Amino acid sequence: MSSRMFKFGVTAASACVGSVIASWTIDRWNSPHVVNNAMQRPPKRKRTLPMRSEQIKSLMSGEEFDVLIIGGGATGAGCALDSITRGLKTALVELDDFASGTSSRSTKLIHGGVRYLQKAILGLDLEQYRMVKEALAERATMLESAPHLTHPLPIMLPVYTWWQVPYFWVGIKAYDLVAGDRNVKSSYLLSKKDALELFPMLKKDKLCGAIVYYDGQQDDARMCLAVALTAARHGATVCNHVEVKELLKKDDGTGKKVLCGAKVKDHISGKEFTVKAKCIINATGPFTDSIRKMDDPTVKSICCPSSGVHIVLPGYYSPDQMGLLDPSTSDGRVIFFLPWQRQTIAGTTDLPCEITHSPTPTEDEIQFILSEIKNYLNADVEVRRGDVLSAWSGIRPLVSDPNKDDTQSLARNHIVHVSPSNLITIAGGKWTTYRAMAEHTMDAAIKACNLKPERAEAVTSYLKIEGGQGWTPTMYIRLVQDFGLECEVAQHLAKSYGDRAFAVSKMASLTGKRWPIIGNRIHPEFPYIDAEIRYGVREYACTAVDMIARRLRLAFLNVQAASEALPVVVDIMGEELQWSKEEKERQLKHATEFLANEMGHTINRQSKERIPIKLSKEEIQTYVKRFQLIDKDKKGYVSINDIRRGLKSFGDGDVSGEQLHDILKEIDTNMNGQVELDEYLQMMSAIKTGDVAYSRFARMAELEEQKHDAANLKQKISVDRSGGGL
Repeated sequence: MSSRMFKFGVTAASACVGSVIASWTIDRWNSPHVVNNAMQRPPKRKRTLPMRSEQIKSLMSGEEFDVLIIGGGATGAGCALDSITRGLKTALVELDDFASGTSSRSTKLIHGGVRYLQKAILGLDLEQYRMVKEALAERATMLESAPHLTHPLPIMLPVYTWWQVPYFWVGIKAYDLVAGDRNVKSSYLLSKKDALELFPMLKKDKLCGAIVYYDGQQDDARMCLAVALTAARHGATVCNHVEVKELLKKDDGTGKKVLCGAKVKDHISGKEFTVKAKCIINATGPFTDSIRKMDDPTVKSICCPSSGVHIVLPGYYSPDQMGLLDPSTSDGRVIFFLPWQRQTIAGTTDLPCEITHSPTPTEDEIQFILSEIKNYLNADVEVRRGDVLSAWSGIRPLVSDPNKDDTQSLARNHIVHVSPSNLITIAGGKWTTYRAMAEHTMDAAIKACNLKPERAEAVTSYLKIEGGQGWTPTMYIRLVQDFGLECEVAQHLAKSYGDRAFAVSKMASLTGKRWPIIGNRIHPEFPYIDAEIRYGVREYACTAVDMIARRLRLAFLNVQAASEALPVVVDIMGEELQWSKEEKERQLKHATEFLANEMGHTINRQSKERIPIKLSKEEIQTYVKRFQLIDKDKKGYVSINDIRRGLKSFGDGDVSGEQLHDILKEIDTNMNGQVELDEYLQMMSAIKTGDVAYSRFARMAELEEQKHDAANLKQKISVDRSGGGL
């Protein structure tokens, strides 16, 4: 035992001392990855945001851009902002929507990587150490540049073996030390009692204590959008739903073929045209190789895609302001368990996958996350499959470095590669370092393509992102007092839009109530209001999916709620974009398919179908009776008219047709527009086992039985036996 303790003590002390020495030594070197924060006067931004039609017109103008960026994720948007603020004429095109790929499907963390630092110190890996240090510096920059969309988040690391307490404590302190003066907040040690007080859901058996450290959290899709909008306000031409069909080349005068533009197609209007550019940047994440092969069909693929699945659970699974880290799962991965927008997000998995525009979560991955969560929560928290509100998969674009001879090993950090025709490819990396990645990319682009920027160095390290300039933590109070918004809605608007929340509020409709005065919610359980849909169109939302997934985060928070709000979203967008009836139907169908396949709606339904009926004889008799009471016409099934009649009898006569269909869809697993007895029994069995959390249809059936029993009791008791009355 003493030998083991000695080894752990030596390891812990060595890690701490090593991190301090390495930090001091490396900081003295002139590393190419150190961000230059030399203060310069930031360029002024435009007062108004150009409409999408104006952006397309600029793209079609025939003028030559200095830089054309392909890809509207975090890295592409970051490149656009870096480029335009250096004074270069900049354009960006994105096949789908801003952040439609990996950038909206992250863990929502802004972090340096605790486990990467552990590997760097114990493995004496200088490259990995630099990566962590850069990420920690960028973490602080993100928190400063977009204070409305980001915030520090304490994360608890529970310890269940006593000798691991000093080991993990030293490791987390090393994380603080490497961050230096860019640290968010200092980590601290908790006793078992204090840990359970801060995280009551935690399993207390054998708990020795916990360590709390700080990272950042963000709304990833809106952060990416805000970066793109900031670039647009500074004069960049940014266009979503524009696909690159072909790269164009010309002779540079020395016999060398270099890129000079691209043929593109606007999928909204269907128009195809040519965009001229001196430099083209490939920032397409998992689709990096498709653009590289468009430039040169003979190049080898460098992207090795990996799927990361996340699930969303109800907010009661975690405290409002405390996350949880499982440092070692059953198969060696790391699982985060974090509060996010009043819900709880859990993930991620890490499995090889195929590159696709529509990644889908699998039941095995969802069950893996649920099983790992169970290991850390106490017996009062029953982890149920039915509590999964949504699930999604994001493709992590791991890459091998084409700049090195050994292209088989994966790059730990991002890589910037310049092809013989001057295609600048930026690949790999992580969300947190998007700004530094963009800076390194633009430095390479300026050198390779001989560009002439007004500013030689990046200015983005001290630039406020869209909405961040006038934001304050108490700004929401002005929204409540000046506009008459609900407090919850005002807080949501302030956090999502920053100082642009006032512009959103001005578009809100009257409620017709004494309070709130304005702001009609599109779903009763969430603070999203009608004005956000109208404003979202001005933020370049072109489809219903753009709106429910990335302008509003409803699809990620609760797929069922998103489905219920969809008709309202389509109607308001139809007004703003002048959609025909046919276009509305097409948008509704496409968005429904998106929710079903990519947000876990279908897999949630299928999980119910696979559940065997585990009910006692008495329970089955009870549920058959309830079913027959609703099926008053003895048809053998329950129709939507039966549901409407049942709700009216309980005073819910104002239920809309869309709500009726939503109730039907909860239980109609074979999707034939009616509820059969076996579907109802399967639902009740799923509720009993915890695979389904709640069903409005089941509640209606229960109330129907209570009403029927009360009526029978009243008939049985005569006036004489009841005492004769008055």
